[in-house]
Amino acid sequence: MHFSPEIEERLAQLQEKYEAMGQDMTSYLDGLLYADFLTYWDYIHLDTLLSLQSPKTPFPDEQIFIMYHQITELYFKLVLHECEQITAAQPLTPLFFTARLKRINNYFEALTQSFDIMIDGMEKEQFLKFRMSLLPASGFQSGQYRMIEIYATDFINLVAKDKRDELRNKTIEDQFEYIYWKFGATELSTGKKTLTLKQFEKKYAKTFIDLGKAAASNNFYALYNQLKSKGESTAELETELKQLDTNVNVNWPLVHYKSAVRYLNREPEEIKATGGTNWQKYLPPRFQKRIFYPGLWNEQELENWGKAWVEKVLKDVDAKG
Repeated sequence: MHFSPEIEERLAQLQEKYEAMGQDMTSYLDGLLYADFLTYWDYIHLDTLLSLQSPKTPFPDEQIFIMYHQITELYFKLVLHECEQITAAQPLTPLFFTARLKRINNYFEALTQSFDIMIDGMEKEQFLKFRMSLLPASGFQSGQYRMIEIYATDFINLVAKDKRDELRNKTIEDQFEYIYWKFGATELSTGKKTLTLKQFEKKYAKTFIDLGKAAASNNFYALYNQLKSKGESTAELETELKQLDTNVNVNWPLVHYKSAVRYLNREPEEIKATGGTNWQKYLPPRFQKRIFYPGLWNEQELENWGKAWVEKVLKDVDAKG
């Protein structure tokens, strides 16, 4: 049997590769000879993936709730995959940075645009019943989402707005005590930490603080400022950063707010969210004024942050009755 020049070239390259590692190429070729062909279902572990839904109640729509949240976490993993590439790039160029930000924005836009699948896909009465079996778990406890926020901006921009000036030159540990989301997980009646928050901090506090320290000089805002200070062209990069700011800090919270209004708003008073989180104060962007890149927005945009989006959502909800 005669091999083509292409086969001979690759065999020579393989021989060189395995010799450099002190390995016997013949053994690896035997492994290739006896191996089965890869299948789609094995490659993506389909059977395992489809077995990961374990409803706690007999209500059919709980399956929708579980699967949509699992899909969301997979998208967050994709975002973190891009975050890690951006912060590890040496050297980081505006072209690479912008391309990865476009991917991240695509992921968030896909999530935001698809959220109606869950909002419109569950019967309200079913949700209000099966949600009681989920206590004190809450989507608030998404550790991946918090990591994305830490990668995206200077840690101080995640601190509650009335504490930012006071804590600007303090340690990450000091700032973490006043990170904005803690105030969305306090009991409405007492102001004390909910069990939801206590569980969340126990699992993730050290991870968040460590990541905050590691990202102090290479979060997205810091990296953008470094590129700008070198005179790099950053116009397209600024556009994607502003889009990310809008996607994460306005559009994503607002689709959750819209969902909460639909499912938890009941006269004469609102129904508490799972875990007792204070969704009325936590979700609307105009209350939090959480902005990743304040230097990229003008004064009027900063002052009216999220206001137009909130008014539109409330108008749409009222129109639907």
